[in-house]
Amino acid sequence: MSRTPAAALACCLLLGLSRAALGAPPAPVAEAIAAERIASPAVSFVVLDVESGQIAASFNPNTPRSPASTIKVVTTFAALDSLGPAYTWHTQALLQGALADGVLDGDLILKGGGDPYMTLDRWWSFVHELRAKGLRGLGGDIVIDDTAFALPTEDPAAFDGRPHQAYNAEPSALMVNFQSVEFRLVPNPGGRRVDIAATPAPVNLAIDNRVALMSGPCSGRAARVAFEVPSAEWDRVEFTGFLSPQCAERSVTRVLLSAPSYAFGTFVQLWRESGGTFDGKWRIAAAPSTATPFVSFDSLTLAEVVRLTNKFSNNLMARHLFLTLGAERFGAPATLDKGVRALSAWSQERGLPLSDMEIDNGSGLSRTARISVLQLAAVLRAAYHSRYAPEFVASLPLAGVDGTMRSRLQGSQPGSARLKTGHLDGVSGIAGYVTGASGKVYVVVSLINDAREGAGVGDSVHNALVDWTQAAL
Repeated sequence: MSRTPAAALACCLLLGLSRAALGAPPAPVAEAIAAERIASPAVSFVVLDVESGQIAASFNPNTPRSPASTIKVVTTFAALDSLGPAYTWHTQALLQGALADGVLDGDLILKGGGDPYMTLDRWWSFVHELRAKGLRGLGGDIVIDDTAFALPTEDPAAFDGRPHQAYNAEPSALMVNFQSVEFRLVPNPGGRRVDIAATPAPVNLAIDNRVALMSGPCSGRAARVAFEVPSAEWDRVEFTGFLSPQCAERSVTRVLLSAPSYAFGTFVQLWRESGGTFDGKWRIAAAPSTATPFVSFDSLTLAEVVRLTNKFSNNLMARHLFLTLGAERFGAPATLDKGVRALSAWSQERGLPLSDMEIDNGSGLSRTARISVLQLAAVLRAAYHSRYAPEFVASLPLAGVDGTMRSRLQGSQPGSARLKTGHLDGVSGIAGYVTGASGKVYVVVSLINDAREGAGVGDSVHNALVDWTQAAL
């Protein structure tokens, strides 16, 4: 769809919304609100016909709300609409020095391009591309160039005091494997010990294993293991406690090291496993202009990244999309301010009513982001009629089938509800598309903000709204 028809469509939607009468919640939804003892001012929802824009039901539709992860529908659609589904990021290896007989007499520079999904297997493929081009020995240092992003220093514990949880990982131009390490704890009676294996095993991460084997059943003291990260650099972990030989294998996954340190540590691990040699040091620096490009490694396509971001509500990937939007529109390096300005400019070009929306990082992991259900509905309707509708709609979790909706609304007809979910303490929401009994498709957005409640407050209200849409419309 060209820009002019798209803007006209959005304007028609706004006119339709302004004429719609606001009513009370449908009876099943009102009953769910009452059953959860949620004050009505805390609830907002809208259900509208995706073709005509006519509102079928709404309640407090213009109230700005904390959207949690439902805001990802804005970030992901803006990325698809602005960059196209075939857009890719590039991770580069550059050589500073002479390469002779497979040995580099100089530094290897690893330059990040903001790839949101450089998983461990893809990082392994990157290493093997270097080996396939004949590089086998590194005589100098490894330099990490993460200058594609310019971000302020953040306190990873500021959001909820859990800095090592995956959802709190911070963006980096060279982000590998979401900066996560999985530890598997396995009782080893034959060796009279408890084995701990890390995947991956960065060469610069130390594991202090103080877990002892304890006889008896797997309960009480014999089933208690504590995990700590006692170093400020997050480069040492400590396990203490006891495990019985009767205990099953258990695992724990945490964000460790810094993003550049993690990239270095895992690269060297995989490099040596592939047969490469390296005995140098590492540092963070911009690639010099004299460096020679050696390998450029492409990311997944944007369409694939959007699907993974929405299906599994990945905060880090959404933040990378947000930063990429800013860099592509206003130039490198990517900054939060450029991301905000890029979304604002895009929404104006699209004719979308987002001028008073507050968005800080594009993921929803935020205490300050605000948007109304009517604004989210406008974005979803524009997405449904966009040229990349198939890619966007397919990225949303299917109720009762996959992603974050896999265990919810399992009684729904398969494929009849595609909904992005959102949860924070005191916040819950859904945003997406629901097919009614008539066969018509409706945009359904529901947000509840109630600071008195914990995470997941009001899920039964959202479910009731979807059920009503499917049965009554």
